[in-house]
Amino acid sequence: MCDTLCAVGRKRTLFAKNSNRPRDEVQVVESHPRRPTGGSLRTTHLELPDAGAAAVIGSRPAWMWGFEHGINEHGVAIGNERIFTTDDPHDAPPALTGMDVVRLGLERGRSADAAIDVMTALIEEHGQGGRCSEHHDDPYWSSFLVADAHGAWVVETSGRRWVARAVEDGAAISNRVTLGVDWTRSSADVAPGTDFSHLIDPNVPTEPSDVRLATTRACVTTGADLLTPRDLVATMRHHGRRAWGAPGDDPSDVDLPQPAGAPGWDAFTVCWHIVPVESTAASMIAELLPAGGPLRAWFALGSPCASLYVPTFPPEVPEELASAHTWARFRALRDRVEVDRGALTPIRAVLGPVEARLWDDADAVAHDPSRRETFGRAVWQAVDGALTRLGV
Repeated sequence: MCDTLCAVGRKRTLFAKNSNRPRDEVQVVESHPRRPTGGSLRTTHLELPDAGAAAVIGSRPAWMWGFEHGINEHGVAIGNERIFTTDDPHDAPPALTGMDVVRLGLERGRSADAAIDVMTALIEEHGQGGRCSEHHDDPYWSSFLVADAHGAWVVETSGRRWVARAVEDGAAISNRVTLGVDWTRSSADVAPGTDFSHLIDPNVPTEPSDVRLATTRACVTTGADLLTPRDLVATMRHHGRRAWGAPGDDPSDVDLPQPAGAPGWDAFTVCWHIVPVESTAASMIAELLPAGGPLRAWFALGSPCASLYVPTFPPEVPEELASAHTWARFRALRDRVEVDRGALTPIRAVLGPVEARLWDDADAVAHDPSRRETFGRAVWQAVDGALTRLGV
């Protein structure tokens, strides 16, 4: 279960994604250099001809080839969501996972438009299928949000079928079909005028997604010209009553996660804590600027409330984010919060000031390439010091 949003403005696009996964599944953030064309490529379940790759940073479950979310050197950001339709993914043979499609779109797409051409062609040719969980037979279809500095697309799929709609000002997607008859592109097997929402699986309630969409859509409605990346952080940390936790916020003024047994749908929040099933495993914020502007992204491991968003200037990213040990340190903080909701305030009291300082320092060097390189080498020391003070 995940949430992805983007806000498209006159001079930039803001993008955010929370990746919600099985609670003990490690997720890592890696930087991969350009790769030439040639030979073959092993995805999670398939071997494909290798068309080469742009430089990318992606966040992936450690056992899987594909990315939950990521950004490439051309300023394209992509995230995916599990969605439920009347087509049963268990009937499909092992093929591409939605996460494989995210990574392939980033590797091969020089723009959002080019990325969806790549992604939809791959879905039509190879299909989707195969387990998407390390230890369970849990295949699923995906929706995607694909963005660059100039615009974005929502793509929704069911097997090899797909529809897509261009995003004007912004969009948010979650774990449900959101396109009806308002799509503008499709696979050849979707007839003109088809209401794609008729594929919603009636046996899977949409309320858990609708609750979160109310939060993410409210953020998007603010508009990219008024929003900042810090506002997106607050939305990714939303626990159901209000946004909180933007870098620089008062750490004593926090909104605690709802207990898993909360009545109604209150526990199904953007910062996901469904004990003992799933929690948010990683998160990304990106600011996508036209050519010439610095490419920026902020990565968090673990639950956003009990983590911090590390500023990066792609394609550089601290190598420690690719370590399973680093993810486990943030998982330990998440576990504290889920056992004792009161533990969140002292955790934020340590992480909050460090996060705010790193964000301010990154803002100060953003337009100076030489200072950006120095900043990138030093950033992990501050993060490590905060985690050590918290005893993890």
